[in-house]
Amino acid sequence: MTTLMQRGFDWSSYEKTAPGVIAALSQLGKAIDESGLEKSLTELIKLRASQMNGCAFCLQFHLNLARKIQLPQQKIDLLAAWRDTEIYSARERAALAWTEALTLMSQQHIATEVYAELAASFSPTEIAFLTAAIGAINAWNRIAGALQFAPPFPTSSAAR
Repeated sequence: MTTLMQRGFDWSSYEKTAPGVIAALSQLGKAIDESGLEKSLTELIKLRASQMNGCAFCLQFHLNLARKIQLPQQKIDLLAAWRDTEIYSARERAALAWTEALTLMSQQHIATEVYAELAASFSPTEIAFLTAAIGAINAWNRIAGALQFAPPFPTSSAAR
């Protein structure tokens, strides 16, 4: 297996090599944060997409943020099996289904029912920003996952 150092990038070196990319994706993230969508919801979808894409860096990064905003631990623990539990709200379930549909859209058509569920729980403006959030995390997953950025493990016991 090729290691991070063999690929030549870590977060810091990528940031120095491609500052415009980091700036653009950061601006997109800022717009999403300012959209009014609940931070707990956007962290759930970022975690789920990162799980699906196998991006260790993004998964750890968003686990750190989810814990910081005190997302309930049960929702973090059961996220991979969200369909099999009732702890997620209808709004969270619609967002997670939309996340999976968009993340897998190259493999399968997005079902009309998935969009109908989404539209029942979100306004058109919220759908626009939720879709942008899913697109953004998929972009980050492809950058950090492909270049095998080392996961940002928490350094203090309070962050764990």
